[in-house]
Amino acid sequence: MHRPQRERSGLDLAARGVLKLDIRAFHSYDHFHRLVKGSLVVKLKVPDLTERAEAALRGALAEVPFLRPDAEKGLRVAELTTGRPDLELRITPVSNRAPLFVLVEVKRSGEPRYARDAINQLLRYREARPGAYLVFAAPYISPETTALCATEGVGTIDFAGNCFLSFGEVFIRREGRPNPFAKRRGLRSLYAPKSERVLRVLLADPRAAWKTIRLAIEAGVSIGQVAKVKQLLADRELIAIGKNGFTLSNPQALLQDWSRSYRLERSTERGYYSSLPVAEAERAVAKRCAADDVTYALTSFSGAARYAPFVRYQQATIYVGTDPESVAGKIGLKKVDSGANVRILEPYDEGVFYRSQLIDGIAVASAIQVFLDLQSARARGEEASGFLLREVIEKTWEKPARTTRPKPSKRRGQSSSS
Repeated sequence: MHRPQRERSGLDLAARGVLKLDIRAFHSYDHFHRLVKGSLVVKLKVPDLTERAEAALRGALAEVPFLRPDAEKGLRVAELTTGRPDLELRITPVSNRAPLFVLVEVKRSGEPRYARDAINQLLRYREARPGAYLVFAAPYISPETTALCATEGVGTIDFAGNCFLSFGEVFIRREGRPNPFAKRRGLRSLYAPKSERVLRVLLADPRAAWKTIRLAIEAGVSIGQVAKVKQLLADRELIAIGKNGFTLSNPQALLQDWSRSYRLERSTERGYYSSLPVAEAERAVAKRCAADDVTYALTSFSGAARYAPFVRYQQATIYVGTDPESVAGKIGLKKVDSGANVRILEPYDEGVFYRSQLIDGIAVASAIQVFLDLQSARARGEEASGFLLREVIEKTWEKPARTTRPKPSKRRGQSSSS
């Protein structure tokens, strides 16, 4: 029987060591983006990062009328000295009220680990400048990191246009701007196919403690790949490291973040029409794949219906690992451009089959994979994925971690359920 598998622009020095900000001196964001060889930790020299943070903060504060600078009043940059924050800005309101100092710490990454380091540094700097407002700056800062900083009374600003600044009569909040560096992370990406294999293993059993070598074997990736993923998760404060290995500390946050980056269209989709009812068409595909020793698994609504029978749907969605057109032809499926009631997906990576299982004799993708595919679906995909998360995935996470692991096989994560 078949078993399923898995980047100093022109700032002019003024007299007495004060740098005056001139908006004309700054390059556009688009120019900056072209200079960056994007990665999770943006590879810019510290002065470059500082200037970009300075420009971003200047741009945000320029929107506040009573802070708008002119030739004599407004925003200035104090001369930097060793042991000081990356930026110290003096804001003089147009009304000639007492100036306010803003201390800015700039990091190469906006991940939580870097944010906590910046917060600690800023709090020390404020001892020499009581009452100053603190700001953390980075190329990109996520909503989660913004919330972390806000709880400590620290503002945030990034190069994508997101910011949270709250001091005196000023409140500026801009969010939802996408990460302009995300698409160039390459192998360092947390959501590249081979990295995703590691995530599937971790999310399948969040309480399990993993050593690097054992995790690499289970996920079918290199030790170096596991090490990269581990570091990325540590930067996001999503793992806890102990003497027995490391475990996921917040699987919900990881899964939700992954779902926002996940794209079902990476897999090649073919639409077919079958005269059979959807359930019978699914069984026909399953039977043919089993006979031809082709790896397959139901997913999206087809998979969700096996985990949560309340789900109703009119289109079958099935991963077929090899030669999907041959499988479809052998059971009489007609390829169509519209009106398909059977979707066959040729997976972008075999990791989609990890921990697929037999339910009522048919291979079904893991609940994690089904959740991801539902999140990419139209119509009631969000509703169905939410139910699956609450009623299946989170309940599985509540179970104690397994003390032993199955030996990895050619087709990983095989299991069955009746």
